[in-house]
Parts: sequence; C-alpha cells; structure tokens
Amino acid sequence: MAASVLLAAMTTACTGSAPHTTGSSSPTARPGAAGVGDALFPTLGNGGYDVSHYALTLDYVPETNRLQGTATLTARATQGLSRFNLDLAGLKVRTATVNGTDARFTREKNELTLTPTKAIKNGETFKTTITYDGTPKMIEHSDGGTEGWIETDDGATALGEPTGSMTWFPGNHHPSDKATYDITVSVPKDEDGDPYDVVSNGELKKEEDTGRRVTRRWHSDEPMASYLANVAVGYFEIHKGWTSDDLPVYVAVDPDESEDAEEVKDLVPEITDWADERFGPYPFSSVGAVVDHLPDLGYALETQTKPYFDSAPEDTLLVHELAHQWFGNSVTPRRWKDMWLNEGFATYAEWLWQEDHEGESAQEIFESFYDGTHPESEGIWDFPPTDPPSPDRVSDSPVYGRGAMTLHKVREAVGDKTFFDILRSWTKRHRHKNADTEDFIALCEAKAGKDLTKVFDTWLFGESKPKDT
Repeated sequence: MAASVLLAAMTTACTGSAPHTTGSSSPTARPGAAGVGDALFPTLGNGGYDVSHYALTLDYVPETNRLQGTATLTARATQGLSRFNLDLAGLKVRTATVNGTDARFTREKNELTLTPTKAIKNGETFKTTITYDGTPKMIEHSDGGTEGWIETDDGATALGEPTGSMTWFPGNHHPSDKATYDITVSVPKDEDGDPYDVVSNGELKKEEDTGRRVTRRWHSDEPMASYLANVAVGYFEIHKGWTSDDLPVYVAVDPDESEDAEEVKDLVPEITDWADERFGPYPFSSVGAVVDHLPDLGYALETQTKPYFDSAPEDTLLVHELAHQWFGNSVTPRRWKDMWLNEGFATYAEWLWQEDHEGESAQEIFESFYDGTHPESEGIWDFPPTDPPSPDRVSDSPVYGRGAMTLHKVREAVGDKTFFDILRSWTKRHRHKNADTEDFIALCEAKAGKDLTKVFDTWLFGESKPKDT
C-alpha cells in the first residue's frame, strides 16, 4: 500500500429468523472467539475455524449502488463449535445456512454470529452460505481517507486494507486466515446498452453476455488474505500480454488515464521480470494492474495479482505495489503490527529499482532518509516500525521508510550475496503462508551465521533516531 488507511467504527444490528436451536449437542463444542486477539485490531477475524475457500456471487447495479450477494465459505473447525462469528459491516443478511441447513443468526456491530442446528466437530470441514443485500459502506476516516466499497465516476471498486473487505462480503477478515477465491460479478448494461467491465483477482474463467447483463467469474487458486480481494466495475481498456517466463499479464486502464498510463502495460512485465531475479519466482499464476480514474482516493493498494491505482502510476509506485506480491501477498504478516514486513520491503524494492536503473543508489536514498531531506522521511522516527501505537498509525511513515532503512542496514551487515539470498529464502520458505518479525530475524541470523541483535535493536526496535549510521 502507498498511503495510510485508518480504522473506522461501524455499527449494525439485526436478528435472523431461522429456527432457534442451541447448536451445542456435543459436550466438547463451545463458541468460537469473536476476534483473533490482534493487538491493533482485536475484533478483526474470528476464532475456532480456518477458511479455505470463498465463493462470492455478486449482483451489482452501478446506477443505484445496490449490491446483492451470496457468500459460500468452506472452512475447517479448529475446535468443536456450538456457534461461530463472521465479520460483516452494514448490509442486510437475509438467510444463513451451515452444511445446507438453516442456521440462527444475530448481528451486533460488525459481528455476525451463526448458531448451526448441529454442533460442528473439531477438525470437521463445513460450508456456510450467507445471502445479503443493501448499499455497501464506504468507510471514511478522519484524515479524509476512504476504504471499503467506493463509488467511482463510472462504477465502483472494493478496497480492503485494513478493515474494508467486511463492507462487501462476510468472512474471517484477518490476514492470518488466507483462502482461495471465486468471485463472480453480474452487472446490468448501462442506459446506452454498453457493458461494464468487471475486473478482480486471479484469472478470468467465465465471461457471459446475456444481452442485458454481463457476468464475469474470476478465480484465485493461490491463498489470499481478504484485505487483498478487489472488484473494480467500470469502463476499462484491457491490455493482455506475457512476461518473459510466459506468465499472463492483464492490465485494465480507465480511458481517462489512458494517455498517462501508456507505459504501464509494458512496465508490469518488465518489473515482474526484474523482481523475479531479485526476490525469487513470482508467486502467482498471473500478474497485472488496474489503473482507475479516482484521483481523490490518494493511495494505491497491492490487491493480489492486480494492484489497484487511483490514477496513472509512476514507475516506482508500480514497483512498490508489484513488490508486495512477494512481500505481503504471498508472505503475509501473521499480525498487523508486522506491517513493516510488507511496507518496508516494498519501499526497499523501490530503492533497489532505482539503484539498478541508473538512479540514486540505495545508500544515497538511505542517507536522505536519515538526514530528513527525502520527501517521504517526515515522521520516520515517531515510533519503531514494529510497534505502531494505535490502529490508525499502522501505515505511518516509520513502517515504510524506517522499515526500508532496517533492511539496508541488514544488507550492509551481511553483504549483498547473503542479503539477496535472505530475500529469496524468505519468499520461498513462507510462500503463500504467514510469517512474523521473529521469523525474519531468525532467517537473517541463520544465513549470516552471526548475531544481528545490534542491527535490529538499533534500527527496527529502537525508540529514537540513532546518533550515527
């Protein structure tokens, strides 16, 4: 991500009308936790189960911003469950079933609680289907930023970091629970009979035009954290191509950005090929970008396989969001306080790109951050990158700039050969998994064969600016 996104408080309440049963016939069943206990976002996610797949079927009307949805979650219980929760903000839940049988449901704020007619056994794989509708929320923050379901001048887009995905589908919305996705979206044609484009994560598996409506089904075969799920509805120019390794490229550009984004279709495969050499094999089965026309949004987001841009990006921003496909999307933080593993790495990728393309060296950029002369260096000493003081600061400048500075000091301490071996080993060892800061430090010390406590204590965990470099 390339700008801060803040937490918002959202409230809804309703009660389902399914027949009431306790769902606690098993003596070992108990309620799943209504949150994973994340230090920054304690109510996000839910306990007692892991989702393996989301099948989302959406019907969206751009003219009225009306959304109807059916979400089917395939999950495995990690305990006996008498009831369990999903995260959902706004929208009206119409029905809920567990394993094909009606389930009782209640709503309190962003928690949707389901009580199945029969308790779910520990280790059991089960399916939950929710039907819902309404006008999805656009979450507005005190700094003017937005996330969630956002209307554009010709449609809408869904952006989910850190909480916005719950505004358009129910789920276990914490990055520690990754899953595969099928996202099918049906949209009526506009008043002139022209079809809207629908772009989402992964690969386009089905495209149907019934004369009045268009439907597209996108499939993501590799696990994805829910905050990286995206749908973009609007009018786009579609550019298809290939990387040098025959990886399919899909770039969607709003016509209003076409001239300024002319190079994007060529830069995406070029940057992907470059990053493949630096960071290891690209972790997904396709790559691309969505360049929308939403200039007031103020940020880009690393939505999986196709990062989202509110306007035509410069090459370094494109590098940043594509680097996230390795750092953040494939290797995903286990907890939100470790966001520096996303943003510090993607920021350092920008430095490496400039160093490799006749720009400033990473050392020169490091020095400009340390001296405070770099335009992105303001506030980098406000707190340690691993310790954002509140949810609304999880994407502040220390997480980006000082995170990148830490990586540069590790590189300096271990040498280039070992450093790039560390990066490639990191993306290989934790491919499509979750990891944390402790995992990274352990890998660095194992590869370097020495204690790096001083480096990390000074640059990553230190409370203030070091006196010298």
